[in-house]
Amino acid sequence: MSHPRDPIPLKRAVQATLIPYGGTISIPEGSTVTVTQALGGSYSVLTELGQMARIEGKDADALGLTPPPAEASGAPAAPADRAGVEKAVWDQLKTCYDPEIPVNIVDLGLVFANEVTERGEPDGGGYKAAVKFTLTAPGCGMGGVLQKEIETKLAAIPGVKEVKADLVFEPIWDKNMMSEAAKLRLGIF
Repeated sequence: MSHPRDPIPLKRAVQATLIPYGGTISIPEGSTVTVTQALGGSYSVLTELGQMARIEGKDADALGLTPPPAEASGAPAAPADRAGVEKAVWDQLKTCYDPEIPVNIVDLGLVFANEVTERGEPDGGGYKAAVKFTLTAPGCGMGGVLQKEIETKLAAIPGVKEVKADLVFEPIWDKNMMSEAAKLRLGIF
């Protein structure tokens, strides 16, 4: 059995997202990658050329792995009311990870707001989830990737009919925004 940090030859070519730039890269079949992080349904890898990239869970087979089941990415149960939807939103946000740091975006202090409102019957009922989040570094190109991940995961919550995830840069993130658990995990005191 291989060690989690052993190089893995790709079983097929795969499209990945360059970290921290956010651009797309095609990694050819047979290329060797090392998984550095497998959290939130995606894999951060280091290529043989020294590039960091993120491979989505749906492409786990290229790594010779089984794609994570839907529940592993945090598929929530149906909430009963607005408070339940708000809790489900927070729970889903905790399944989104910074691709370079093994801590979810909530514990990193990247999420500034989570507002859940009821939509009226003319709008089809259900709930709207509006989230404001930031990045650990303003120049990080992963903002759009995280935004799409947040919107996709929140849209999977039963009853949520509309999602808006806004990337904001004020206030500027700093390590004091991290939870105590995140600081402990990263050895920051």
